[in-house]
Amino acid sequence: MNAYAPILVLGAIAAAFAVGSVAMAALTGPKRYNRAKLDAYECGIEPTPQAAGGGRFPIKYYLTAMLFIVFDIEIVFLYPWAVTFDALGIFGLVEMVLFIATVFVAYAYVWRRGGLEWD
Repeated sequence: MNAYAPILVLGAIAAAFAVGSVAMAALTGPKRYNRAKLDAYECGIEPTPQAAGGGRFPIKYYLTAMLFIVFDIEIVFLYPWAVTFDALGIFGLVEMVLFIATVFVAYAYVWRRGGLEWD
């Protein structure tokens, strides 16, 4: 239990800070609400009604985000591998070559399909 005491103390400090921040914001924050402050935030663009069937919805931004996540995961896996490269030996090298080859196949597929083109 003695080894976990610093973790518990840090968790308690973090929780106290979070609760204290919310409480102080509620106590010291402005209390004058008007119609503009209570409206939903729409980035300055007036919302338009959608078509009855839902209409077409461009998913280019979501595809770009998913591609970023897929290729960012590669970096997340490459860093610990690079740090412990000597300890892993030939097994670690083979596993990382297989991983990079798999990611490269995905990259080539996306490139051929035009997923990296900005219209």
